[in-house]
Amino acid sequence: MVAQGFTVDLNKPLVFQVGHLGDSYEEWVHQPIISKGSPRFFENDILELLTRTVWWAIPSVWLPIVGWLVWTSLKRGGGISELFLTLLGGIFLWTFLEYSLHRFVFHMKPSGYWANTLHYLIHGCHHKHPMDGLRLVFPPAATAILLLPLWSVVKLLLPFTYAPAFLGGGLLGYIIYDCTHYYLHHGKPFKGISHSLKRYHMDHHFKLQDKGYGITSKFWDIIFGTLPPKPTNKIK
Repeated sequence: MVAQGFTVDLNKPLVFQVGHLGDSYEEWVHQPIISKGSPRFFENDILELLTRTVWWAIPSVWLPIVGWLVWTSLKRGGGISELFLTLLGGIFLWTFLEYSLHRFVFHMKPSGYWANTLHYLIHGCHHKHPMDGLRLVFPPAATAILLLPLWSVVKLLLPFTYAPAFLGGGLLGYIIYDCTHYYLHHGKPFKGISHSLKRYHMDHHFKLQDKGYGITSKFWDIIFGTLPPKPTNKIK
């Protein structure tokens, strides 16, 4: 199924082409195209639409859900201080999921047509077209599908009163992550933590793809030894 010497035609829908790159896919996908344009993924217009999400859809859709989950725990008898700590616990868990997913799922080494295709859809496209503003955040429909099994685990492991708030905390952590990620690509911070995180993340894209998996913080990179060895030149 892999064509020898295959070349991706950037003027045609990309998703079903990239699998043909075979072992060359890994090298190809880490040669970024710096353009704010949004390449076409699918021939089908409906499928194409489902791959594009404006950044503000994430807080617009999910912040009300976070509020409802916290309110549910409050109605179940949760105390304010306990709910606050539970919310923080959910956010902290998200930071670990953020790191783990980025390192072990988004940066898996695919092999074969369908593995290449799947990897391109979930993350490879972001490394190939890092400035594509319509494919930086996760589509809400896909997030909702993933939330269902996560909720099943949370309500099994946590007390009835605090399970909704914990899920709300995790969801709030995700919102912070996706909005931060968008800002690191399209914002222009000049100093402070935001500037440091932007430089850190741009180094991950353009210099050290096997380091710097954290987006909202460097904490888990420090813990697991994937911190870049030294700062690089300042971004412009």
